[in-house]
Amino acid sequence: MKIVKTLYFIAAIAILIGAASRLFLPEAYAYIYTSGAVLFAVTQFILRPRHTHFAVRRLVVQQQIGALLLVVAGVLMFTMNNNEWMVLMLCGALMELYTAFRIPAEIEKHGPR
Repeated sequence: MKIVKTLYFIAAIAILIGAASRLFLPEAYAYIYTSGAVLFAVTQFILRPRHTHFAVRRLVVQQQIGALLLVVAGVLMFTMNNNEWMVLMLCGALMELYTAFRIPAEIEKHGPR
């Protein structure tokens, strides 16, 4: 599991570098971002918390949808010429941010399982 967590952080850094390097590496930013987004989504599906409470399970599903939106944004980088992918990236990032704070709070409120 430690390797998966390390891959998770590497993927998050690749997403940030890929999104930020759009101006500096216009030929490679989509590859960096998409590879990071795919690895991020895969590790999130592996590391998802298993909980019996409905609110936590709902938040985990929202987190996984956010990860999939990040992957779809990466695919749109290759297929669309304009900046439509930024909308999906923003939606995915907001869902990830929201669930990153809410899941630990719900687990703390309802107990570990």
